[in-house]
Amino acid sequence: MLSWLAEQKINKAIQQGEFDDLPGKGKPLELEDLSHVPEELRAAYKLMKNAGVIPEELQLRQEMLTLTDLIAACQHAGERQALHRKLDEKTLRLQMITAQRGLYDNASYQRYEHQIRRKFT
Repeated sequence: MLSWLAEQKINKAIQQGEFDDLPGKGKPLELEDLSHVPEELRAAYKLMKNAGVIPEELQLRQEMLTLTDLIAACQHAGERQALHRKLDEKTLRLQMITAQRGLYDNASYQRYEHQIRRKFT
């Protein structure tokens, strides 16, 4: 009964042209393959991705990669030392977050960490 009612409302909206000016009309849908993300993490993943937000631990990883690149390119010893300090701080913060959130013990996180990280970067 409920599906019939929904179908009727959709048909009425189509007849009234309510779907005529939707973005992407006439273009194929871009379906996102979430098979690599564990089922229990998919809703959170989708919400965060749609909002343009990444988890703090992934942000820290990105910053750590940038700092590593800067250290490798740095010619000045004092500046390199300051960059190493920043890298150490980010590394410590990442370890604290991972421990606080219990990610070291989370089987899904361990199994899918690299795939989740790759999707957010």
